[in-house]
Amino acid sequence: MEGVIDIIKAINGVAWGPYMLLLLAGTGLFLTIGLRFLPQRKLRYGFQMLWQGRSSKESGDISPFNALMTALSATIGTGNIAGVATAIFYGGPGAIFWMWLIAFIGMATKFSEATLAVHFREVDAKGHYVGGPMYYIRNGLGKNWKWLGVVFAVFGMLAGFGIGNSIQANSVADVMQSTFSIPPLVSGFTIAVLVGLVLLGGIKRIGEVAGKLVPTMAVLYVVGGLSILILNIGRIPEAFALILYHAFNPTAAAGGFLGATVWAAIQFGVARGIFSNEAGLGSAPIAHATAQTNSPIRQGTVAMLGTFLDTIVVCTITALVIVITGAWQSGENGASLSAYAFSQGLGTAGQYIVSLGVALFAFTTIIGWSFYSEKCAQFLFGAKSNLPFRFVWVLVIPLGTWPGLDLGSLWLVADTLNALMAIPNLIALLLLSPVVFKLAKKHFEERER
Repeated sequence: MEGVIDIIKAINGVAWGPYMLLLLAGTGLFLTIGLRFLPQRKLRYGFQMLWQGRSSKESGDISPFNALMTALSATIGTGNIAGVATAIFYGGPGAIFWMWLIAFIGMATKFSEATLAVHFREVDAKGHYVGGPMYYIRNGLGKNWKWLGVVFAVFGMLAGFGIGNSIQANSVADVMQSTFSIPPLVSGFTIAVLVGLVLLGGIKRIGEVAGKLVPTMAVLYVVGGLSILILNIGRIPEAFALILYHAFNPTAAAGGFLGATVWAAIQFGVARGIFSNEAGLGSAPIAHATAQTNSPIRQGTVAMLGTFLDTIVVCTITALVIVITGAWQSGENGASLSAYAFSQGLGTAGQYIVSLGVALFAFTTIIGWSFYSEKCAQFLFGAKSNLPFRFVWVLVIPLGTWPGLDLGSLWLVADTLNALMAIPNLIALLLLSPVVFKLAKKHFEERER
């Protein structure tokens, strides 16, 4: 087993090395400039489209609002709680700055992904809308590029079992055991049963569940975090100063914190940022392709809100709570670090908020990612693979809660698969960027007439 982990570490070192970070940041920056900062300038318009998209009679399977909630169900998850915590644990407070930066330019990436997903989507044999990187690669770049779509689908299918399945279940089991003394396997099997019941209803049931649970859990968690920040409002400037300083300077060991280099801050900040908001990964456009809309650009503006809400809002709250309370020096890691930070700020109530937040976040993430991975499998094997895939997906959930499972190794595998999944998608985004620029220009020119 150690030999396998060593191989994955070697792959991870290359996959998340300087070239990958340059590709991610370069793609986001190129799209941001090419769109003339449109995603950042059109935030208000995006919220307007989200509000109007609560119900729609245009072509698609679920409302634009539920499409975003499905995407957010997969992104607002343990990445916001455990992911932020592990970024700080390994990279120090400075890692948060790099999470912010990748999210800022990632808004253009997410906008472009969703725009292309709706523009090049298809209707499958069962009459459902399907789309995402594998489809805009094949339909946008031509059949000679189908192999690149296949590569994405393979890694997307496999990545789901890490980022969207076992890690989520592991994080739930961790906080449920530390907070309520519930055995990990009990949590694992309970989640598996509940997820199985939702998946029986397909994308419409997933959208309905996500549309109700995601706003509820996000408000609960955000209110709890903001309460701590308000109680410690005088420390907020110091926390921002600490984050900005250590983004460019090494973090010395202190308390239970082992210290971190600037490179570690960049690497873990970007990796966990991508894990959290998934901009560039190619996952979210799979959900947005099902939206009831006839306008790729309108859905693109709705999609970019996911990155803003996920990282700029929710991740920032988690990070500030961890830094302000001093919990980052405790030696705790993952969801336990966030739970410890919230308990320092709100006592037992804070720990309960994180525990329930992790449980709800992880549950909806497992549901959202089941759809992503299922559609990747459908692209490879056809619609007949949907039911068998759901069965396997549910069976794997308890494995993430197996006693003695190494959390560090799980994150390592997930990070590596994320990078391998992102590469074909980023290549496609760069090659198809003229399509995005043209559609965006036409849409807003017509709107201003």
